[in-house]
Amino acid sequence: MAMISQLFVLSQRGDNIVFRDYRGEVQKGSAEIFFRKVKFWKDDGDGDAPPAFNVDGVNYFHVRVSGLLFVATTRVNVSPSLVLELLQRIARVIKDYLGVLNEDSLRKNFVLVYELLDEVIDFGYVQTTSTEVLKSYVFNEPILVDVAHVPSLGPAAIFMQGNKRMPGTAITKSVIANEPGGRRREEIFVDVIEKISVTFSASGYILTFEIDGTIQMKSYLTGNPEIRLALNDDLNIGRRGRSIYDYSSSYGSGAVILDDCNFHESVHLDSFDIDRTLTLVPSDGEFSVMSYRMTQEFKPPFRINALLEAAGSLKAEVILKIRADFSPSVTANSILVQMPVPIYTTRVSFELEPGTVGNTTDFKESSKRLEWGLKKIVGGSEHTLRAKLTFAQEPHGNIAKEAGPVSMTFTIPMFNASGLKVKYLQIAKKSNTYNPYRWVRYVTQANSYVARL
Repeated sequence: MAMISQLFVLSQRGDNIVFRDYRGEVQKGSAEIFFRKVKFWKDDGDGDAPPAFNVDGVNYFHVRVSGLLFVATTRVNVSPSLVLELLQRIARVIKDYLGVLNEDSLRKNFVLVYELLDEVIDFGYVQTTSTEVLKSYVFNEPILVDVAHVPSLGPAAIFMQGNKRMPGTAITKSVIANEPGGRRREEIFVDVIEKISVTFSASGYILTFEIDGTIQMKSYLTGNPEIRLALNDDLNIGRRGRSIYDYSSSYGSGAVILDDCNFHESVHLDSFDIDRTLTLVPSDGEFSVMSYRMTQEFKPPFRINALLEAAGSLKAEVILKIRADFSPSVTANSILVQMPVPIYTTRVSFELEPGTVGNTTDFKESSKRLEWGLKKIVGGSEHTLRAKLTFAQEPHGNIAKEAGPVSMTFTIPMFNASGLKVKYLQIAKKSNTYNPYRWVRYVTQANSYVARL
């Protein structure tokens, strides 16, 4: 069982916001030693500090969450993955109680945070990290910070962008804070979040494709009513040894075929095989109802075409084309395209299509790569960037082999590539007037989206 000596939370500047010493085995200046080590790690030529390291016989473990450093120390030999998971869970519990996790909310609520930490860890040993269980022991009310000034974080934040404003309160609400007047607003949020990985060949063929998905739930329902979550009727788990190209099989052409999936312990699967319905009593706070993986061929949201060719002895031209292969009613945002160029590139000049707005271009001299940022892309549109490269020396052989691959990151709200859908969300009725708000949202993000040259 993991045993830790101290637990502290530092700001990005190294200020000690929260500090708990459970066993008195590690010297008091440990937070300062830790911060100096992490801050100057790069100077030793090794990049960022690893999540676990040892200084003078003390093991330091840390995770970064919302710009804060959650750190644990111990002198004994413990499992690093266990302590790192514990730090992530502590951050999540604190966020569940405060609604917003940042330096301001921690400082205003340090009494509540200390109360939580003392219930989670006793004399260095973990007791519970369940938001639900802690509710019976924690009595302080949170002081809510003004969300308007908080940079939104996490996958749900993207629903705040654009003109169709989805209620983003799921990410900024406390599980114990009430509405003005002492009432809690009855509502439940279900987010289907998919991270997709695609590799395109130089000629535009898809070489690999995979989707990692989760159905996240955040519940603010009093009395914990039972919930039924219905998914697609034609959802299949595992291919049962058949090829997906065997059209004589019983799968319909539009069937959603997941390779595998796993469920939260609170989910009952009694009727899942019959009608693809999950039954559960949601716990307070945010949790993952189901996670899944899919390697069945799907239509990638973006097509990338990249061309690099010589244009004289010390010059070359790059043409990058992006096509959005989704409905015009959907808009992707926060798009960044990156492409490493040959290391002997000294100068780059960019040319965008006439009338282009909301684009940024940059040549990162130190890492020798082009960056093209697009604020948003509407479905069905096509965008082109041309770049002229100047070299310091003559290329040897094929310059395309010394550049690329092109990689892309993006977020697409209200879109998912797998076709997995939440058909309905049914909540057990407590009375005829009981009708909580239900929000079901979809988001697709790039995990590894790469095109070879």
